[in-house]
Amino acid sequence: MSHVHESRPHVHFRPFNVGRWIIWGGFALVLAVAPLLWTSGFAQTLLSQMGIAIIACLAYNLLLGQGGMLSFGHAVYSGLGAFLAIHTLNMVTAGTLSLPVSLVPLVGGLSGLFFAALLGYVTTKKSGTTFAMITLGIGELVWSMSLMIPEFFGGEGGVSGNRVIGKPVMGISFGPQIQVYYLIAIYCFVSTAAMYALTRTPLGRILNAVRDNPERVEFIGYSTQNVRYLAFMISGFFAGISGGLSALNFEIVTAEVVGAARSGAYLLFVFLGGATFFFGPIIGAVLMVIAGVLLSELTKAWLLYLGIVFLFMVMYAPGGIASLIMMNLRLAAFGKLKRVWTSYLALGGSALVALIGAAAMIEMVYHLQLNTALGPQMDFMGATLNANGLDSWFGAAFVMLTGVLMFEFTRRSFSREWGVIQEEIEKEIKRREAL
Repeated sequence: MSHVHESRPHVHFRPFNVGRWIIWGGFALVLAVAPLLWTSGFAQTLLSQMGIAIIACLAYNLLLGQGGMLSFGHAVYSGLGAFLAIHTLNMVTAGTLSLPVSLVPLVGGLSGLFFAALLGYVTTKKSGTTFAMITLGIGELVWSMSLMIPEFFGGEGGVSGNRVIGKPVMGISFGPQIQVYYLIAIYCFVSTAAMYALTRTPLGRILNAVRDNPERVEFIGYSTQNVRYLAFMISGFFAGISGGLSALNFEIVTAEVVGAARSGAYLLFVFLGGATFFFGPIIGAVLMVIAGVLLSELTKAWLLYLGIVFLFMVMYAPGGIASLIMMNLRLAAFGKLKRVWTSYLALGGSALVALIGAAAMIEMVYHLQLNTALGPQMDFMGATLNANGLDSWFGAAFVMLTGVLMFEFTRRSFSREWGVIQEEIEKEIKRREAL
């Protein structure tokens, strides 16, 4: 006589994830404390731009990192969100619409969602190269329209607005930059948390599956296009929020926000930060603002330096800065980090030497092209170089070649040491599993 056992539902108690609370608490604390440490107007403007860039880069990474979709036109959704947000702000100012200024970025988000739903259905029919080409075409289409419809896009001058409307509510008028910063910080935190939560949902998981093995996803009964389309719309929504916040922050929106340069910047810095990790685009966004604001102040050749950095990252660290951090955290967890820190110093030092040599040559070329009227003499890192002198060129080339040779020599010995350490870690993991 067989007994049929009743299947009882198992109750799983999840342990309290302390690490996650610490990380998110730390993120909120950084957002809250940052403007109190850097109090100048310039620093607060910089921090505001970083908050906006974090949302934009994370939204872009929903496509690139989570879904494996390489988009060349994602500025369309952040840009159109910005335009509709600034028009909404002007309607609020004129009194034709009643809406709190703090909700204007949501108008940008809904605009981004609308256009992503409208254009995304065609875009997400295919993946891979076809998807990339369609997004590039749509990006160029919208950018050319921005010059053809000046009534909406404001022509070359753009559309300006005024965020200080009506009486202050609880002392908040959004006049001072710090008030705008805290609004951006709140949106930044909520958007980041929402996008992280999305990666843990079934949709987020199936999006990863579409990235890794679309054929298998089709076999188990999911439409890969529908998954891509949903992700595209969600990404468009958050991109639109970043656009709405930038409209409030700058109080002007020009055609540049839908241009190919903006889309290219999203791609470049998400890749530099590390598209395969959730926190990678956050690093990329901070770098994007630093490069665009600080580096462009230091030198006219900043885009060239950026290109060189990108080239080296693709060659030596294709996983971006986030992957370098995670690899070293793994070493630290197994107590192996102290064996490689001297190699890191040697690699960093030799790369710096090569960069100084290359930078001297680049700056001399730029000086000869742009500042010939000022004479051949130029200042470079406290030294006076003669852009026409053979000795300056020879010295710069010698420094660069020395740095490159030192870097290559150090890199080879480091690679061997790295391989040995990885083998030791694998053995240690197997030993622990055997216990």
